[in-house]
Amino acid sequence: MRALVISDTHVPQRARELPEQVWREIENADVVVHAGDWVSESLFDRLDEAARRLVAVYGNNDGPALRRRLPEVARVDLDGLRMAVVHETGPAKGREKRCDAWFPDTDVLVFGHSHIPWDSVTPGGLRLLNPGSPTDRRRQPACTYLTVTVESSRLRDVEFHELPRKVRR
Repeated sequence: MRALVISDTHVPQRARELPEQVWREIENADVVVHAGDWVSESLFDRLDEAARRLVAVYGNNDGPALRRRLPEVARVDLDGLRMAVVHETGPAKGREKRCDAWFPDTDVLVFGHSHIPWDSVTPGGLRLLNPGSPTDRRRQPACTYLTVTVESSRLRDVEFHELPRKVRR
């Protein structure tokens, strides 16, 4: 199972549209995971229609309409892999310990908010993944997203993808 993992799209505040490369990944993914901060309900609708399967949560920049439609935390079983999705996990310091306590029956936790790509494993064995943002790099060198393969309860082929910088004219 191929999964596309994105977060912090902020359309149309930080970008008018998702990059074409991300839309191509949506077409090729068996499941799309979005860790919040959509901003636009229309982007959610378009992505929900385009994705074969969508697992998504709301973020701190998502208004009442999206909060009515999306959970704060999503939990899903992907081919035996127990995944949870949440927008915020708090500061980087102490994140592993907090997440072990908050998500004890989870194999992989996808989160967003910081726009900082993150891949670590907690002392309890929980894999923490943040795809960064495909539209707003903040202080990062590039906008990013993540692809993974899930097979027989295992996460494989975890790959961060950098998007080309837009040339301003």
